Amino acid sequence: MAERKRVLVCGAGGFIGHHLVRRLKAEGYWVRGTDLKFPEYSETDADDFVVGDLRDQAFVARAVDQRFDEVYQLAADMGGAGYIFTGENDADVMHNSATINLNVLDACHKRNIKRIFYTSSACMYPEHNQLDPDNPNCAEDSAYPAAPDSEYGWEKLFSERLYLAYGRNHGIEPRVARLHNIFGPEGSWRDGREKAPAAICRKVATAQSGGEVEIWGDGLQTRSFLYVDECVEGFLRLMHSDFQGPVNIGSDEMVTINSLVDIVSSIAGKELRKNHIPGPQGVRGRNSDNQLIAQKLGWQPSTSLADGLKPTYDWIEKQVFANS
Repeated sequence: MAERKRVLVCGAGGFIGHHLVRRLKAEGYWVRGTDLKFPEYSETDADDFVVGDLRDQAFVARAVDQRFDEVYQLAADMGGAGYIFTGENDADVMHNSATINLNVLDACHKRNIKRIFYTSSACMYPEHNQLDPDNPNCAEDSAYPAAPDSEYGWEKLFSERLYLAYGRNHGIEPRVARLHNIFGPEGSWRDGREKAPAAICRKVATAQSGGEVEIWGDGLQTRSFLYVDECVEGFLRLMHSDFQGPVNIGSDEMVTINSLVDIVSSIAGKELRKNHIPGPQGVRGRNSDNQLIAQKLGWQPSTSLADGLKPTYDWIEKQVFANS
């Protein structure tokens, strides 16, 4: 019997990492997870889980103590608009995430680990291509000249180049994905780092029918949102392909934030008014351009926003009442 492939997931205590570990175990891999914390809402499926700080070079050397067949590097200092776009966390975001990537790449290089997956972000795309909410340009080749709208985006762009440079100079085989707004059950929903779908689900769940939901800005800003199971599928397809990226992993079903509220309200069966208030919003428009992933991988996500929001809303509603 062939020995199972051994995989390391950095950031396995986080939302996407936790779902990724679950999928890898279902596929028959031996999985080590590592993060600052265990997953918050359910037990990890990892065969081995090491709690520690990936900013610490000595800890990373202990976590990467063998030659893994695959490494998924998801760990980062990140959050939703309320965390990323206020400017108050810029130094931490850049320092923490860059340090993690430098440490993980160095340790993998020293173990002669080849295949490393890096999760970049759509936040690295130029702000000037995302001013029109109806026609944002997030094609992969639009990344340069670079002009991200946040320091989070600048760090992601730097780290993309770091992984690709290790590929050119040290024989690493990087796979780089630019993620677009991933959502689903077991994600942040009330800690200040939650993304728009979770925040809206929470607000709708706590509102009485006939009440109101607060929205940052005019609600006409556009986004696309990808269900987490589709995200993980995209990870595995990219990792096991001959294409290194960078490539978008996201939905191309673009909606306004006002429409997002309407969809969630409909799922909840509530009639709610929208109260537009000042708040951080990010770019005016963003949507995943899926032409390259369809061309290179012969695949693109197919789960609709409404179909992904149903289990997400159900899960968040249960959290709201369990914690009320």
